Amino acid sequence: MSTHLILLAAGEGSRMQSDLPKVLHEIAGAPLFAHALASAQALEPGKRIVVVGHGADAVIAAAQSLDEDIAFAHQTKQLGTGHAVVQAAPLLEGAGGDAMVLFGDTPFIKPETLTSMAEARASGADIVVLGFHATDPGRYGRLVTDGARLTKIVEWKDASEDECAITLCNSGVLMAATKTLMRLLTSVQPHNAAGEYYLTDVVELATAEGLTAKVVTCDEAETLGINTREDLAQAEAIFQDAARAEAIANGVTLQAPDTVIFAHDTAIGRDAIIEPNVVFANGVTVESGARIRAFSHLEGAHVGAGSVVGPYARLRPGTELSNDAKIGNFVETKNAVIGEGAKVNHLSYIGDATVGEGTKIGAGTITCNYDGVFKHHTEIGERVFIGSNTMLVAPVTIGDEAMTATGSIITKDVPEGDLGVSRARQENKPGFARKFFEKLRAAKAKG
Repeated sequence: MSTHLILLAAGEGSRMQSDLPKVLHEIAGAPLFAHALASAQALEPGKRIVVVGHGADAVIAAAQSLDEDIAFAHQTKQLGTGHAVVQAAPLLEGAGGDAMVLFGDTPFIKPETLTSMAEARASGADIVVLGFHATDPGRYGRLVTDGARLTKIVEWKDASEDECAITLCNSGVLMAATKTLMRLLTSVQPHNAAGEYYLTDVVELATAEGLTAKVVTCDEAETLGINTREDLAQAEAIFQDAARAEAIANGVTLQAPDTVIFAHDTAIGRDAIIEPNVVFANGVTVESGARIRAFSHLEGAHVGAGSVVGPYARLRPGTELSNDAKIGNFVETKNAVIGEGAKVNHLSYIGDATVGEGTKIGAGTITCNYDGVFKHHTEIGERVFIGSNTMLVAPVTIGDEAMTATGSIITKDVPEGDLGVSRARQENKPGFARKFFEKLRAAKAKG
C-alpha cells in the first residue's frame, strides 16, 4: 500500500524577524522543509504534496529545485492545520493508500521514526500519532490514552488539571488512511474567533466512530520545531553535534570537532583527517585517507583518496581532485579536474581547467578563464611544469611534459615537451635607481 506525503509549509514565521518564509531558513545548507522531505523518503512516498501559503512562489521554486515531481496545494488563509491538510484533498482524490502529515518547520524527525509509524498502521491502527515525553510539557498538546489506545488530543489551554499532568505530548505528525483522514476532516469544527480547524480533532472523531488510534513515541529532540532565530541556532548546533559524532564514529579524525562545520550531505571516508576550522558547504565528498588542513572551505567538490587540501584553500563547485593530489595554501579551484599526484601548492587560481597526472603548478599561476561574457577552458597535460606567476589565457592547451617559464603570459598552445616563454626582454639602466631616489628624497626635504 502506497503512502502519500502531505508536508505543511504555509506558516509565515513572523517571529523569525525575516522576509523569508520560515521553511526556507536553512540548517546545514538545506531549507528546513528539505530535511523533512529527506526523512520521508524512507517511506518511498507515492504523491508528495507541499501545502504552501506565505511566500508560496519562493517555497515552490525551492521545492522544485529538489524534486520536480512535487505537487503543491495552496492555503490562502491561515485557518489551522486541519484546514491546511484539506487543501491537499483534490490532489489525492481517488489515490487510496495512506497519508503521512509532516511539518516543514520540524526538521529532525528520523526516517526510522516514520517507518515505525508505518508499521503501526500496517498492524491495524486506523490513526497513528507521533508523541514524545516532554521534560517540560508546557504549552504542548497532551495525548490522552486508555491503555494502548489514544482517545483524544487535548490542547494545553483546554486541558484539565489531570490532563495537564500528562507528559506524553503531541508532535503534530500523523498518519492514517487517506480516505479516512479526509473524511474525518470534513467533520472538524472551527475553534476560536479566528475560525481555525485543528488536525488533532480527527483522533476524537475517529474514536467516536469506533476506529482505533495509537501513539508511536520518539525522543523529544526529534520534534523540535523552528519558530525563532534562537530555535534555528539551536537546531544548527544539534545537527552539527550529530554530524561530528557520526563522522568520528565512522573513523574520521576531527582534530577540533567543535570548529568543523558540515553540510546536510557531507560525506567523508574513514581515516580522513580534518584539521580545525574547516567548512563543508553542500555537495562535498572526501575519500579515505585525505587530509583537509585548517581554515579551508569546500563546496561542490570531490577530494580523492590520499589528497591534501589547504591550509586556507577554497574548493568551489566542480572541483574534482584525483587520488594523492595536493591543493596548497591560498589556492582556489573551480570547475577543475586535478589529476592523480598533481600539485597546486600555493597562491594560485585554477578554474575551468583540467590538470594532468603528476603536473606541478607554480605559485601565482592563474587560468584566465573569463573574458567578461564567456568561460573558456585550459587543458594542461601530464607531468607538466608551470612556472611561477604564469598567466594561462584560455582557451589554451599545454601538452604533456611541457613547461612554461616563470612570469609568462601564455596565449598560444604549448606542444608536448616544449617550453613556452612569453615575457618582455629585461633592460637594466645603470645608476638609475640611485639617482631616482636621490631626486625624490630632495623633493621630500623641501616639503
